[in-house]
Amino acid sequence: MSDVINDGKTRVAWVTSIADISAPTVAELNAGDDFTERITPDGLNIPAETANVDNSSLASTFTTNRVGRRGFSPEVTFKRGDNPTDDLPWTTLTYQTVGYLVVRRILPYTTAWAADQDVEVYPVEAGERNTIPPAPNEVAKFTSMLMLREEPDTSAVVAA
Repeated sequence: MSDVINDGKTRVAWVTSIADISAPTVAELNAGDDFTERITPDGLNIPAETANVDNSSLASTFTTNRVGRRGFSPEVTFKRGDNPTDDLPWTTLTYQTVGYLVVRRILPYTTAWAADQDVEVYPVEAGERNTIPPAPNEVAKFTSMLMLREEPDTSAVVAA
């Protein structure tokens, strides 16, 4: 048994139209923009949140909880580019732009989209872009907060 090394094994696309988020098609994914090479190595942050619901009673001597609402707060950090192709995330993710953030993990980045691949599909709306202050020996960067506009599918499977 061996561990999976993450380096080069994540692919991230911005897709404007997906008919069924539980089964995005290869054609829909290929029509999207590949943002992977513009994201910083630690820039894909999609923390899951689960609220707890206190289900103890007046008779309880110990606080117990059940699982409550779930949520995600996607935030992606991008490198700025000096030409239109390399600055596509900046020009695409303007305030209130809607689309789908699609993430594929574990497979090599260079592997083409194909049927039966596991993906996460997040229907999102872009918040205001946040320019990261300049620093010595760093590329220019910005962060995009993405708000979920409907429930995502974190166990989607690509359809043919």
